[in-house]
Amino acid sequence: MGAQKSIHAGRAKIDVNVDFTHKLCTSLMFPTFRDTSSPLSLVIGSLCIKHPNLFGGSEKLDVSWDKGLYDSNVLVAFRRPRPEWRPQQCFFIQHSLSPEIGVHGTPVDNFSRSGSGGVNLSKLAVGLDLSEPASSKWSSTTSIKFEHVRPINDEGRSITRDLDGFPVTCSGNTHDSMVVLKQESRFAKASDQGLSHFSMQIEQGIPVLSKWLIFNRFKFVASKGVRLGPAFLLASLTGGSIVGDMAPYQAFAIGGLGSVRGYGEGAVGSGRSCLVANTELALPLNKMTEGTIFLDCGTDLGSSRLVPGNPSLRQGKPGFGYGFGYGLRFKSPLGHLQVDYAINAFNQKTLYFGVTNLASST
Repeated sequence: MGAQKSIHAGRAKIDVNVDFTHKLCTSLMFPTFRDTSSPLSLVIGSLCIKHPNLFGGSEKLDVSWDKGLYDSNVLVAFRRPRPEWRPQQCFFIQHSLSPEIGVHGTPVDNFSRSGSGGVNLSKLAVGLDLSEPASSKWSSTTSIKFEHVRPINDEGRSITRDLDGFPVTCSGNTHDSMVVLKQESRFAKASDQGLSHFSMQIEQGIPVLSKWLIFNRFKFVASKGVRLGPAFLLASLTGGSIVGDMAPYQAFAIGGLGSVRGYGEGAVGSGRSCLVANTELALPLNKMTEGTIFLDCGTDLGSSRLVPGNPSLRQGKPGFGYGFGYGLRFKSPLGHLQVDYAINAFNQKTLYFGVTNLASST
């Protein structure tokens, strides 16, 4: 599957990892009755450099680079030691490049897959994270960052409009700029009988300059798990909304693995608001394997028409969808393997394969 090597150079530690399937399979879906062997022949790689004592005062520097099939991410993070009772600081610079499939992707095969819409996002962010000390079962993080977003086509050129001639930025220029203040609170509780989890994110665009985006965006995730004899029932509800200035790429994309299975990424719809419900019942088959049945559903709450350019309507997305099916979960030395077989509302069948928590070897 892959290999990892750690190199110690003085006080610095360099982790080099080359992985053939981890990042790819986490987000890749395989439609049934199709050749799925060729994508796995492409290499996924990552490089991580860590220094635990940069200036002699226990300052930590982390530099990471990840490369996928069509995306890449570079992150530089610097942490200074602080007393445990004070918020922990992390300065970061991040650049990412990825296809914008969720909003501008084109649904195919009865919405079971999403093809490229010719829009990619190049993002540069510079900011500061403040992590508050955990209190009981609650934790929170506050961050502020400057973000520069530049849409580009598949050839790497800056664009202002999509393939249908509609704007892809809020400003109408080749890029959007914004300063975003973000607050995230999390609650987690677990026991032998079940678990509870809740998280809330609120983002506020600050108008430092007149042409910068001003918006308020929130998202929540609530999950509840209950043990029913040997089985485990997990239900979750995800929702969000955005008001104010908005670029199409900021819309909530509904559909895909982690959302509504049986659909391609964003193939259910993309709107200013969303609501997604997931239910999964897991039953152990042996010590290493679990069988599951699941039901997912999601809606854009009729808000797709409020997204600039209305890409969801132009692509014929339904705005509401459901998917159901069954799957297997395997525990192995390589990590947790997941296979899901899903059927959507159009009776289109899709097979998903995922790898999470990949074990590393040195």
